[in-house]
Amino acid sequence: MPAVNSSLRRALRTDLTASTVVFLVALPLCVGVAVASGVPAELGLITGIVGGLVVGLLPGSSLQVSGPAAGLTVLVAEAVDTYGLPALGVIVLGAGLLQLVLGALKLGRWFRAISVAVVEGMLAGIGLVIIAGQLYAMADTPAPASGLGKIAGLPGLAAELVTSAPAATAFAVGAGTIAVIALWSTMPARVRVVPGALAAVALASAVTALFDLPVARIDVQGLLEAVQPPGPVQFGQLADTAFLATIVAFALIASAETLFCAAAVDRLHDGPRTDYNKELLAQGVGNTLCGLLGALPMTGVIMRSAANVHAGATTKLSRVLHGVWLLLFAALLPAVLGLMPVAALAGVLIHAGFKLLPVKKLVPLWRTHRGEAVILAVTALAIVSVSMFEGVLIGLALAVAKCAWETSHIHVEVDDPGNGPVTVTINGNATFLRLPKMLDTLEALPTGRPIELNLAGLRHLDHACRTALTTWTERHNSGSAEPVRLINTG
Repeated sequence: MPAVNSSLRRALRTDLTASTVVFLVALPLCVGVAVASGVPAELGLITGIVGGLVVGLLPGSSLQVSGPAAGLTVLVAEAVDTYGLPALGVIVLGAGLLQLVLGALKLGRWFRAISVAVVEGMLAGIGLVIIAGQLYAMADTPAPASGLGKIAGLPGLAAELVTSAPAATAFAVGAGTIAVIALWSTMPARVRVVPGALAAVALASAVTALFDLPVARIDVQGLLEAVQPPGPVQFGQLADTAFLATIVAFALIASAETLFCAAAVDRLHDGPRTDYNKELLAQGVGNTLCGLLGALPMTGVIMRSAANVHAGATTKLSRVLHGVWLLLFAALLPAVLGLMPVAALAGVLIHAGFKLLPVKKLVPLWRTHRGEAVILAVTALAIVSVSMFEGVLIGLALAVAKCAWETSHIHVEVDDPGNGPVTVTINGNATFLRLPKMLDTLEALPTGRPIELNLAGLRHLDHACRTALTTWTERHNSGSAEPVRLINTG
């Protein structure tokens, strides 16, 4: 019994330490994601609190941490810009309820069937839009609305940095934040106990306050004041088809990001594996509650989850306690948020955006699987140029088309001895995608000779190819004294 008590105390101590590390990682990210999404900073903290105190207690994944994700900032910003901040609660609530339905139907594991190239392309596209948008936030300058507009406006932003001292000052604060985060891994181990993002924001806040720099700071409302439950007017927008499509996009993208994150976290530890259906239900509960509070949507987030695992967490206690620390911070120290420069948080998000870009994977992927590399690139560019939802749909359509093309291999071999019957052997999967190749070969056969058609190696024959074969056979037989003979059809 003493050994059991000692082991329990050691686990509790480790989880307590891990919860502190996760809290320190989560704090600047919760605030930064909210600001980048165009909503009050407190709404990001509320989502982080719900992710810890509510989702943290539910079954599914034992060590994955949930909260507001950088990957959804583009979608949230588009929704808020289109429908207004009060409508965000309805969207998140609807997404949460849809996740509950998907989890109850045990569809969680099917999200693992999404093409990896599409997911990486989605993350790359989000990363590009985040980087382009937050470059403007680093200069305390409004960003253009569209992804292409953000990219096209970069020369103008560069000119403003040269001509405007306040913009250059803010940009320097953001650039310094990125530099501190990037170089933090080279610091001594005892210093790295404090996460780099938190240290960078704290340093930027101290420098800004000490020198009274003319940069924008976070607008603080207070936790309770930031809560905006949706009302009847917002629920009335459910009659809009585009509004419903936005809810579906939130649910599907948040679910996919969560479950892919869970799979990645499972590879980091030897503990219990994720139950994907239960995790989807847990996310549904969390997003439903966030929607009722008018807060940001949540997903499983890899940076906080990895920090949790690497800090030695062994149970759910660490992620629950991280929610407690976020709640205490938001309730007792809200004024601290007002000291944070917007440019510093933009720097944190730009660094996170770069981590979403598969820079090291793209060249090897192009060398080994060019089709996958094309899908990744097209998905990313579509998200930047069109929108998040349409970009993902384009990527999925390309992945399905690639799969259909690759699985519809067909080999048509003609054996013509010069005299006697001509043998035609068809192997593989005959689908409409390969129909032109098959018909070109069949229609080039001589009409005055007997034809033997060997279909023994044909694994699949779709309706289009079956109809084409029947039509060609009837046409050939009507113009030839030697009818087509089927052999070895099984």
